[in-house]
Amino acid sequence: MKKTNMALAATVSTLIAVGGTLVSSPAMAASKEKCYGIAAAGQNDCATKTSSCAGTSKVDNQGDAFLAVPKGLCDKITGGSLTPK
Repeated sequence: MKKTNMALAATVSTLIAVGGTLVSSPAMAASKEKCYGIAAAGQNDCATKTSSCAGTSKVDNQGDAFLAVPKGLCDKITGGSLTPK
């Protein structure tokens, strides 16, 4: 992932946490969507097939790790996917 995309993903993650709307599955806010493949290691929002809870992804851009982002943003982030990779 390019540095600008990683910075964007980190900013989005921070904004979500600061805004008090940090969500995890299955209670996903209607204005959010899961964006897979953009989380930095240890910054994912929920459990994956290979990690047990939020914040435990092992590598940057792990295909099954997601961040909850505002709807419509994921498609604008390089490497972002609405489905697990």
